[in-house]
Amino acid sequence: MRMLLPPVRERRTVDGLLSEFFREHRPLAFRRALARIARWYRLPTPRYTWFEYLDWGKSGGRTYEDGHIHLVHPEHWKRGRKYNSERQWINMIYHEMGHYILWTDAERKADAFAAGMVRGIAPRRRAVEPLLPGAVTSPGDRVGPAMVARRRAPWRVEGRPGRPARDTSAARAASGRRRTHG
Repeated sequence: MRMLLPPVRERRTVDGLLSEFFREHRPLAFRRALARIARWYRLPTPRYTWFEYLDWGKSGGRTYEDGHIHLVHPEHWKRGRKYNSERQWINMIYHEMGHYILWTDAERKADAFAAGMVRGIAPRRRAVEPLLPGAVTSPGDRVGPAMVARRRAPWRVEGRPGRPARDTSAARAASGRRRTHG
């Protein structure tokens, strides 16, 4: 599905304003972000209301037929959620704006809009050097700290199909390595 999205420069500006609001809770930054998105689509800026939680904490936002949006404020988003990061809050805002702009209940379209808004706005990063000797990585291959820890754990024993691998002390003793925390 093809979708009209603002240019990357505009999306980066909106993303920066939403990040600023998430960290500093300045209402002006949030209003400017919503106004920029709405102005690009030639729509009125949506009306919104802040809440501590919606649907017993299950959702972060809801868009109604009259264009009003109910949102969970970042101060409350950070409490009591499994997924409480800044990036997930921003994606939730994009998702609800997708409902507002596309004027549809289709979750697939709102998700596609949210994904399109964040595509290409991350700053360019250099490729990470290979972790293992002789490992081949492409220039675009980036490995985070979590992957480093997973690749350096040779004492893990293969689990049964459909089950995660388990860390056994016998496998650690056989490999001669001590378990490190972190």
